[in-house]
Amino acid sequence: MGAAAETLLRDSRLVKDPIDSHNGVSVVSVSSKRYSSCAVVGNSGTLLISQYGDLIDKHEIVIRLNNAKTERFEKKVGSKTNISFINSNILHQCGRRQSCYCHPYGETVPIVMYICQPIHVLDYTVCKPSHRAPLIITDPRFDVLCARIVKYYSVKKFLEEKKAEGFVDWSKNHEGSLFHYSSGMQAVMLAVGVCEKVSVFGFGKLNSTKHHYHTNQKAELKLHDYEAEYRLYRDLENNPRAIPFLPKEFKIPLVKVYL
Repeated sequence: MGAAAETLLRDSRLVKDPIDSHNGVSVVSVSSKRYSSCAVVGNSGTLLISQYGDLIDKHEIVIRLNNAKTERFEKKVGSKTNISFINSNILHQCGRRQSCYCHPYGETVPIVMYICQPIHVLDYTVCKPSHRAPLIITDPRFDVLCARIVKYYSVKKFLEEKKAEGFVDWSKNHEGSLFHYSSGMQAVMLAVGVCEKVSVFGFGKLNSTKHHYHTNQKAELKLHDYEAEYRLYRDLENNPRAIPFLPKEFKIPLVKVYL
């Protein structure tokens, strides 16, 4: 099996095993078995014009991003949460609260996060003892894999559109220390590793809607190339073998994108 597939499967086990153990499931018997279905719920304002709540909650596993609110939005985004996926900036904010409180979905919901800044490892060290549910950091090799995939799609989009002269224009905006994949992208790739079927909700955008369904933010951050990530999701749904760095022996689940 190729290094990329091993990386994805390794990180999937590092996440799935402690969560299964926390839920009282025998890791020995199911560690290699994927969840039957997973919903990855993004935070796009497009969810406000949908009624996906019941459909989302029917999945075995529901993954939510960066502590997005569900209260008062249940008909739009559902109410069930099995995994909270965050970037470490969120935990850094939680670290300022008493007992590092970071549990909008309940104290028994496991938290998975990737490290945005090395200093945030300190927040992890401080907060982990106070968390009743697993607090899990993604494997750095998985982070590198996600970065490679996003940069591939970003470069490909740039070259196809040819909106600027010379490749240096892409590098100027995308090779800096702040450019990164989004939390949603990594959560989707995690689901690809641990689920038989993956449903992706709330990752699109419309000019008529807010950036986030639960905030008043309208502008996109310059940290991510969302259009490149949307191309990845479309390939996951319609042409998964076009995705680089995922070898043929890796089983890509069925993916359905609900924008």
